[in-house]
Amino acid sequence: MSTKNIVSLIVFLAICLGMAAVAGLVTVANIPTWYEGLVKPSFTPPNAIFGPVWTLLYILIAISGWMVWRKIGFSPERPLVIYGLQLALNFAWSFIFFGAHLPGLAVVDVLLLWIAIVWNIAMFWRVDRVAAALLLPYLGWVSFASALNIAVWQLN
Repeated sequence: MSTKNIVSLIVFLAICLGMAAVAGLVTVANIPTWYEGLVKPSFTPPNAIFGPVWTLLYILIAISGWMVWRKIGFSPERPLVIYGLQLALNFAWSFIFFGAHLPGLAVVDVLLLWIAIVWNIAMFWRVDRVAAALLLPYLGWVSFASALNIAVWQLN
């Protein structure tokens, strides 16, 4: 692999994991206070699951984006615009749910995120099927997170 490819992969990883770290700061600060006081559905996983799952997913998201970027680069009509949109919606969710304590608005965000991920997968499929497949665990987890978010909103 060329130096350019290694550096660009590091940039994609840094962007995705950096976003996760910033959003994580808002999340972690609100877990022992606000989040613990919420009524949660029986299918809520232990808090310790979320960090490792999201870290793995962000790594897959970064690799997926990098793979597509290597093939087609950036351009307004390119799939990486949708990639950026789903990253932005993902980033916003933590600030809406944990930061602003608005689970109902977070439901809107997570449903838009789910649509953006499906769209992202469809766009990536045309360029690189492995890159698209790397987003499938993300779609699965966001599907679960959507159900969890909706349940928390309804219970509170």
